[in-house]
Formats: sequence, C-alpha cells, structure tokens
Amino acid sequence: MSAFKTDGARATGATLRVWDRPVRLLHWGLAACVAMAWWSSDDTGPLHERVGYVALALLAARVAWGFGGSRYARFAQFVRTPAATLAYARLALAGHAPRYLGHNPLGAWMVLALLAIMALLGFTGWLYTTDRFWGYGWLAHLHQYLGWALLACVALHVGGVLWTCLQHRENLVRAMVTGRKAPPRGDDVA
Repeated sequence: MSAFKTDGARATGATLRVWDRPVRLLHWGLAACVAMAWWSSDDTGPLHERVGYVALALLAARVAWGFGGSRYARFAQFVRTPAATLAYARLALAGHAPRYLGHNPLGAWMVLALLAIMALLGFTGWLYTTDRFWGYGWLAHLHQYLGWALLACVALHVGGVLWTCLQHRENLVRAMVTGRKAPPRGDDVA
C-alpha cells in the first residue's frame, strides 16, 4: 500500500478508478430491471417477460465480466472464503471492519446471492413460458417467492451500503456512479 501517497492524494482530492464502466452499467442496468420487473409483476404479459430476458442478458454479461473483466470486477479479487467473511462480519459488528477499495467480504457474498437469485428467477420465468410447465402453480409460486427473496436481498444490500458509507465516511453510491473512490488509507484492504 505504500505505493499510494494517501496524504497528498487526500489533500488534492485525488481518487482512484475502482469500478470500471461495464461494472457500473451492468449494476445499474440490473437495478433498473429489478425495479421494472417488480413494477410489472402483476402483468404476466410481454413487458414483464421482456424485462426478464433483458435482466438475464445483463446477468450473463456480468458473470462473464466477473471472470474476464478488470481487477475489481473479477470474482477472484473480491470473493473471500467463508472463514474470512465471518471474521470480517465479527469486525463489522464490533465497529472495526477494515475498508476495502472494491467489495468487502459481506458485499461480495451479497453480489453472488443477488446474481444467483436473479438467475433462478429468470430460469423459472422462462420455464413458465414453455408448453411443458405452463400453468403449474408450484412454479408460479416458486417464481414469486424468489422475487420476494430478491427484494429482501436488495434491502439488505442497500442497508449494507448505507452502513458501510457511515462506517467509513465514504459515499459508495457516488462511487458506483463515477467508478472512483478515495485512495487507500492506513490499514485499508485493496
């Protein structure tokens, strides 16, 4: 971390590019799809279905970018082991969680949960349009329950972002718009 001049960078307002354009566009595109899908959830017609297909396309692009994208976009950079994530959670509950330039361990697992639930939602939604599974109540209920699980995870995600913003005095929403964050400080984790 000594390669960064934190004091001078902070004094001049310098920032580092953390999240690249594809990550940000895919993030906000998926957020918009979730909002549109929720808004159109009573409509089993073409709008809800088309939003689902757009979400699946964005999801596939995000997963591909998670393996071949820039440093902070890669799953290998931000997904930690369960033991490391539990250790981070203990520190977070004690108010001593380190700041991460990219996703923190809890945020990383939330990303995976959100992507997995969206994939299952898209799959169950698609199954419901097939001749074989059209009209099955259990599938419609599963799709609906997955939708509520996604909304619960979105609420946890937003809560975690707000908590992290307060904990580290950092505007993560702005960072997800601009892609830029303050450079590392003392004991930050890159």
